[in-house]
Amino acid sequence: MARIIVKLDIKGSNVVKGIHLEGIRPVGTPEQLAEKYYKDKADEIIYLDVVASLYGRNNLKELVERVSNNIFIPLTVGGGIRSLDDIHMLLRAGADKVAVNTWLIEHPEFVSQAVKHFGSQCIVGSVHARRTEKDHWEALYNYGRDVSGKDAVKWAVELVRLGVGELLITSVDQDGTMEGYDCGLIERISTRVKVPVIASGGAGSLAHVREVIYKGYADAVCLSSALHYNHLSVSQIKNFLKKTQ
Repeated sequence: MARIIVKLDIKGSNVVKGIHLEGIRPVGTPEQLAEKYYKDKADEIIYLDVVASLYGRNNLKELVERVSNNIFIPLTVGGGIRSLDDIHMLLRAGADKVAVNTWLIEHPEFVSQAVKHFGSQCIVGSVHARRTEKDHWEALYNYGRDVSGKDAVKWAVELVRLGVGELLITSVDQDGTMEGYDCGLIERISTRVKVPVIASGGAGSLAHVREVIYKGYADAVCLSSALHYNHLSVSQIKNFLKKTQ
């Protein structure tokens, strides 16, 4: 069964959520929400500092240390990672994997360096994709603030060629809307790579989750708004998927 992953976007001391990666507002604290979703049987939690790259910092070490003492599922951490020391610090703090977006767009050679030191299983390539026409998406970075000029599908495939062990694909168009995943985007990438693909952006119903797994071929689904606003729960999703397998 596909993994059910919760994404917690962090700004300062709060978990925040917006629409299309904009208009973010607080929805809770990282510790409280992590414990809530852990108890609800989430398979993994992703922490992303949404302003880390903008301000050239990585502030999640202390948070990871606190959370990893009480949460015994994989933790993926991203935001502001730009060196092997950053990765080492987060893994020592308790993270299992790191997700990198901005630094890889600016320095693609960093993938092979990171994989050589830590293994591909620790390195998640994060791609923020915005649709520009019917079958074309562009990769964004700095939490969707900047345009890379890269074709998002080709960039995801390139990240795998460079050595990432997993892909986190976020549809900026669908993010926070709860109107469904961009199955076309996920399918385009999933059918071109041989690493797990995590679909993110747009979950609002059980049908949305099932659709991106069976039509988009996602290996895992990532949710935030639908869970934060109690439209869905992790256990509800898992029970649904078990019944519809």
